[in-house]
Amino acid sequence: MGRLTFSINVTLDGCVDHQEGIADDETHAHFTRLLDQNGAMLWGRTTYEMMEVYWPLVARGEVDAPQALREWAVKLEAKPKYVVSATRSDFPWTNSHHVAGELRTAVQELKDRTPNGVLVGSGKLATELDRLDLIDDYKFLIHPMITGHGPTLYQGGLPGTRHLDLISATPLSNGVVAMHYRRAD
Repeated sequence: MGRLTFSINVTLDGCVDHQEGIADDETHAHFTRLLDQNGAMLWGRTTYEMMEVYWPLVARGEVDAPQALREWAVKLEAKPKYVVSATRSDFPWTNSHHVAGELRTAVQELKDRTPNGVLVGSGKLATELDRLDLIDDYKFLIHPMITGHGPTLYQGGLPGTRHLDLISATPLSNGVVAMHYRRAD
């Protein structure tokens, strides 16, 4: 059985707005390595729709992008992408699949059939998956900034405190820190 890992960019004050943070070669290379280490991506509909309008164009070379972004895009293009949505069931981007049925069961089945693990990259979806006790690991890129606005990490709240064990903390040259936590038993 694979692990479910929540991975996202977050500022010091918890902002997960995709327009905030340091989007340089080093951070993209970090996420490319994460993508390589996992068997699939899992997103909510909103995140999927944000991604599908840009990254396939980069992967095909239709948008001028630095090499680190192109490498991410090409690997993302090939990676299986699973989407949780109650309002949409057609996902034409290469290797995209609809997650149907009861969320806990569907995601547990996805974990079971993906031995290399699944990356969750949607904040709202991750909150719901955490409520269902499905997230095993947390890999956050902590950006050295305070934005003073949202959306924020776990904005919808959790039923209780999550205790985590620190697995690693790796500073990047740009001031970002790559944090890896695992759910404490």
